[in-house]
Amino acid sequence: MDKYRHCQRLLDKLQHTMQHNQQWETCSPSAQALASAEPFAIDTLSCAQWLQWIFIPKMTQLIASHVPLPSQFEIAPYVEEAMKNEQGYEGILAVCNEFDNLMKAK
Repeated sequence: MDKYRHCQRLLDKLQHTMQHNQQWETCSPSAQALASAEPFAIDTLSCAQWLQWIFIPKMTQLIASHVPLPSQFEIAPYVEEAMKNEQGYEGILAVCNEFDNLMKAK
């Protein structure tokens, strides 16, 4: 499976896992909250909001445009710390670890 398809499957899996664990919202945060310049929009969004409203859409856009995917990034450490007391934490973290491993793969 190519990296783009694998990434899309992981995005779908992440969305499903978040929905299953009531970590998916129906209303978008404000434009101001989404425009944060901080890493992970830590000053304006929860981790689940960042995954849903920034990470998933940006990765989906990269896949659709077929531009090079990031070669090195890690989101799992942030998710691990930010969501450690949240419902569904283990499943969401597992998918994020899969993302990190995929992006490290050549």
